[in-house]
Amino acid sequence: MRRIARLTGCLVAVVTLTGCVLAPSPSPAVSPSASATPVSSPSAAPSITAAPTATPEPSYSLAPPDARDPRIVVVDVAPDVDADGGEIVVTVTNTSDERIDEIVLRWATELDEVLFLAPFEPSEERIREGGPPLVQEWTKWVIGPGERGEPAGTTSLGYGPLLAGATLEIPILAERRQPGPIAFDLQILADNDLLQRADAEPAMLRVELP
Repeated sequence: MRRIARLTGCLVAVVTLTGCVLAPSPSPAVSPSASATPVSSPSAAPSITAAPTATPEPSYSLAPPDARDPRIVVVDVAPDVDADGGEIVVTVTNTSDERIDEIVLRWATELDEVLFLAPFEPSEERIREGGPPLVQEWTKWVIGPGERGEPAGTTSLGYGPLLAGATLEIPILAERRQPGPIAFDLQILADNDLLQRADAEPAMLRVELP
């Protein structure tokens, strides 16, 4: 009996050990490792603010004509113009030994929007029906294109003739239509040909009014 009991105890021990070995022990749970993938943050694109650009003022400039006249003139411009208007006196001296058949002053027609130039001031007496005859010193006042080749976009005021060595004083009435400084080109021509100054430059001046 002791022997049987001893064997039984051994069997029980073996079974117990076998249970310990065969029973699967829970393996520790492996927590997934988070891989730190770098995320590129979007680079801030530079914002472009469109600043308002100032509208350039008209230059009232003129392209010089192709035709030139080699005769030399001396030109002086004396403006007397205030906030309302006034007068611009242009003095032209013919220093050549030839007569100039017609002296012409020319400027950009768009100048009329800010400064209206005219050879005389209209009056009721001069324009009324049956009034006295219109006596004028100027020979033409043309907004181009004209019948005698006056280019488009220009106003041509003609005087003449101008004898050799003679001086002509041309008063031009100026009426302000907009305030502020004004600068414009003034050409001095013989018909449609640009005359020349004593310094060999074309007879073309830039007139500036405050």
